[in-house]
Amino acid sequence: QVQLVESGGGLVQAGGSLRLSCAASGRTFSTRAMGWFRQAPGKEREFVGGIDWVGAITLYADSVKGRFTISRENAKNTLYLQMNVLKSEDTAVYYCAAGSARYGGPTKDMAAYDYWGQGTQVTVSS
Repeated sequence: QVQLVESGGGLVQAGGSLRLSCAASGRTFSTRAMGWFRQAPGKEREFVGGIDWVGAITLYADSVKGRFTISRENAKNTLYLQMNVLKSEDTAVYYCAAGSARYGGPTKDMAAYDYWGQGTQVTVSS
């Protein structure tokens, strides 16, 4: 079992930055790939970024590549998403998710993630 709690969301002006954190409980965080997803009002949840269990391999959606960075600290059971040069279209609820497979790599496939946080709101004003 993995429980996930996101934090760090808020209101920011376009061009600004935010850093999201995802605190995990449970003993298997360090063995699971992790991902960030987001859902804007009226839209489906979409993949933002993923990272393998070691923290060596990352994967990003084209819309955030070069602006967002995903990282993790296994010793602290924490996942991060550094978001720079934010745009109004980045406004959404952001969710972290833990992969179902142990020792896996990052994936865009939502079905590959078993555990989800409750989400944190990010609002970018233009």
